Amino acid sequence: MNIEFKVRDFCLRGKLHLPKNKRPALVIGSHGLEGSMNSAKQMVLSRLLPENGIAFFRFDHRGCGSSDGDFIKETSLEKRTEDYLAAVQHLIDLDLFSGDIGLFGSSMGGATCINAWNLLEQMEVNLRGGVLCSAPVRSRTIENIPVQANDSRPALPLTFFAENLLFDILDKAQDLHHVLVFHGDRDEVVPVSNALELHDRMRSPKKLIIHKNGDHQMTDKGDQDEFERETLSWFLSICKA
Repeated sequence: MNIEFKVRDFCLRGKLHLPKNKRPALVIGSHGLEGSMNSAKQMVLSRLLPENGIAFFRFDHRGCGSSDGDFIKETSLEKRTEDYLAAVQHLIDLDLFSGDIGLFGSSMGGATCINAWNLLEQMEVNLRGGVLCSAPVRSRTIENIPVQANDSRPALPLTFFAENLLFDILDKAQDLHHVLVFHGDRDEVVPVSNALELHDRMRSPKKLIIHKNGDHQMTDKGDQDEFERETLSWFLSICKA
């Protein structure tokens, strides 16, 4: 199901994947810095979760994919968080779900989920937990900053990162609970130290899976298979408890 919602003057677009059962729990995804709702992990979840009775919503943040906005002008952790909060509220307003909400975020999407957590609780959203992959909690640790131009955007000046993407959200990890964290110990973009610090600060229940020789994109087939198994098990346990 195609979904559109507004954030300020921007129209954001996404896809809602519904299971056959009525009023299911809902998981909402947030993609990485230069990703989209069509990222590999979200495509997996768009199939896997509805097959097992849980709805999944994926969308493009402003300036990405099919959504409105200029990537350079409209990309920051704060704006991504605003997008995410609006997505959650819009889906709740559809009144199709049980009320149980799970979060999914990969890379910067993981940071977005962490940053949004307490704000969602203030909105009285019934957060059941989440799954985070390769999430940075200290932006200054990020390596291999993507400044070169590509097919979807011009070259990025270093000032873009200095002005828009400097953050330290480790203290916000203490709000998290019922969260599963994945990270590769050879992540070439977000050092695995981020996952270790994040897991240490989160509240129980929690789980950390470190992929040996794993990279940022989780390209190893064995790691991908484990991601599917463990993520499904985690969401089934927290959303149908």
